[in-house]
Amino acid sequence: MPGAEAYVNTLSVEVQKLAREELGEHPTRREEDVEAVRNWLTRQPYLNARTGCKFSLEKTKAKIEMYYTCKGALPDMFQGRDPQNPTVRAILKMGLMFPLPGYDPQGRKVIFGRMGAWDPNKVKPEDMFKVAGMLFDVLFLEDEQTTVTGIVQANDMAGLTFKHISALPLPLIRKVMLTWQEGYPLRPKSVHYINTPQAFDTLFIIFKPFMKEKMKKRIHVHGSNLSGMHSHVPQTMLPTEYGGSGGSVAENADYWLQKIDSYRDWFLEDENYRADESRRPGKPKTTSNIFGGPDGSFRKLDID
Repeated sequence: MPGAEAYVNTLSVEVQKLAREELGEHPTRREEDVEAVRNWLTRQPYLNARTGCKFSLEKTKAKIEMYYTCKGALPDMFQGRDPQNPTVRAILKMGLMFPLPGYDPQGRKVIFGRMGAWDPNKVKPEDMFKVAGMLFDVLFLEDEQTTVTGIVQANDMAGLTFKHISALPLPLIRKVMLTWQEGYPLRPKSVHYINTPQAFDTLFIIFKPFMKEKMKKRIHVHGSNLSGMHSHVPQTMLPTEYGGSGGSVAENADYWLQKIDSYRDWFLEDENYRADESRRPGKPKTTSNIFGGPDGSFRKLDID
């Protein structure tokens, strides 16, 4: 979350109109709403949180509360996020996930993923998701438009094996999904998959029952048909390896490594901000009552 500096609206007129229509944001109230959230935070003794805010009022409170609660409950994902950490750097260099340059025709940011490039023998899934969270943090710190227009996910599943699936325990995925969907201003508009091996079919069968109907309709599986993805994600945005002109995977990975490096002070300071359950009024929240227990089933996520 940004610091407590005065809010400056960076949105274009078109995106401001979208914010009014889809999110109920009104430019004339934004500074007032930001101040209201800051005042609310000062009255929450258990939330040691940054006081900047760029989102609408009641949803913002819920997002902030969930974000900092998850930070306290999931140290594996939110502690040790030093960009100089060798494990963090190694994952960033792999280019497992990164936002592509520019926006699609609807003004949405495209997040490119390469899950099959992850070696489960060398990288713990907790560390992989930790780095993904760092990317989201920086993206939303810098790119207000994305919080309004939403994101498109483009995923190359080449190399995915059953070993990858077995290395991803369902309780961990549940925690990650809850944190990202309810603690971050993510608005996934569509998800695209290419190069889907047999293991992907198994993965999709596992997760499909936990998806809401509107999210199921936003998923597009293109198999090996790269042109199918091009019809949804502008070819010019994609990495050169995928017929695009958005730079190579290595160049994108290096760009985001340097970007994350530039936020090192922010990440080091961020270690201090999380919910302190010992100060929460009423009953403290535990991992079990936040995430449904270590072996509970996924709850269906409300994705707008």
